[in-house]
Order: sequence, then C-alpha cells, then structure tokens
Amino acid sequence: MRSRADLETAARGYTFSELMVAAAAREIRDAELVFVGMRLPMLAFLVARRTHAPRAIGLFENGIIRETPTTELLYTMGDPPNLRAATQCGQMLDVMGLLQQGRVDMGFLGAAEVDRFGNLNTTWGHRNREMQRLPGSGGACDIACLAKRTVVLLVHDRGRLTERVSHITSPGYGSGDGWRHTQGLPPSSGPSAVITTMGVLRFGADGEAYLASVHPGISVEEVLTNTGWTLRVADELVETQPPSDAELAVMREIDPNHFWTR
Repeated sequence: MRSRADLETAARGYTFSELMVAAAAREIRDAELVFVGMRLPMLAFLVARRTHAPRAIGLFENGIIRETPTTELLYTMGDPPNLRAATQCGQMLDVMGLLQQGRVDMGFLGAAEVDRFGNLNTTWGHRNREMQRLPGSGGACDIACLAKRTVVLLVHDRGRLTERVSHITSPGYGSGDGWRHTQGLPPSSGPSAVITTMGVLRFGADGEAYLASVHPGISVEEVLTNTGWTLRVADELVETQPPSDAELAVMREIDPNHFWTR
C-alpha cells in the first residue's frame, strides 16, 4: 500500500527534493563561478547548465573545475565521472584561492542549524539528547566568508531553524546591522537564500531572514510553526514555482532512481 507521502508526490508530479533542486538551480546565473558542493547542489548545477545557465562553471573543493557538467550521477565530488573531461583536476588551494581573489560568485552550503541571521552550525548538535560532534566546516567557512553570495539547503524543522545557532561554524550576517562589515568581510557577500523543504527564505537589509515563498501545498502557518523564531513574512509572499518539465527531465535523466531526490 502506498504511503501518504507517495500519494502526495504522485499528485504533484515531483518530490519536494526535486522542487528544492529546481529552486537552487534558479539561483545560478549564466557564466558564474559556483562552488557546487554535495548532494542536491550537484544536481542543481547540472539543471542550471542544461537550462538557463549554459556557461556557468562548477568548482569543487577537491580541486576540480568543470566547464561542462558530468553526464553521470555523482555520489561524491571525487567520483571518476567528475574527473573525466574536467577542465582542471588540481588541488584544493587551486579553487579555494579563487575565493581570496574575489572571483567566486556563489556557493552552495548545507547545515545542521541555521539561525535568523543566516549563521550556520555544522560543528555541534543534539542527537538522542546528547551533544555530539558533527562533521565541521570543511571549506564552508571560507565560502561563507568570501563568496559573493551563498545559498543554503536544509530540511525545514524547528530544531534546525533556530533563533541563534549553538555554534557559528560559518558566518551569515552575524548579529545583523552591518556585522559583516565590522568583521572586515567583503561588503557584497553573505547568504542570499535558504531553501528548505517548505519554502525559500531571503534576507532583508538588516541581515534578518524573511519568508519569501512557500512551496505548493504548504501553508504559512506550517512554516512558522516549524521555525524556531518569529519569522517575518514578505508583504508580497509568493508560491515557489514548481519544477518545469525541462528541469525535471534533467534530474530524472541523471538520477532516474531518485538517489538524491526521493
């Protein structure tokens, strides 16, 4: 017997993970240098390249640069299909140095927690009522500090969208009100969107997040109930645009068994 989630997915024609991929892909502009990251962002880069951003260039933390996307599903950024026909297979410093040069337009990030000012925690988290050490930063702190903008993807849960993260692994807008400027970070940098399983959050001039769009079938009340602070709502709140046929075609060609998007 099919589960309620399966029935809802069939009725929509796509999963919420596919919706997140499509929304993330639309954040990429043509000809940009993009730190791709793992999981859903890898698919988002492929979708963007195959639809509206054919000249976008993908950067991977392990030193790979791709002007042409792989045609096979990637499970890690070091998979052979990501090496084959890459523009460059170098070292981590080769791509991280582009951040210091101010040349990276956008970076995708994940997190265990995100707070109202877009700060991320990937260092400490509560699991089974115990504080546990999480994977940590990797290159995320560098990307959060120096990319011109960042986009965060995570599950929308009250325990993960918290008023203040328990540990700042990667800074967003700090405490708001010009915090990044006082820390000497590039003035035009910082998070531009948080894409969740319920909607898309963006950031005001004061650095605080607000709900910009809700996904189809999700109510504003559901989003607010599952957010750990009093989330502001845009005056012109919109519904997230569902994945187009072209976007879904790319995802399902690359990931036909929904390894990343189930």
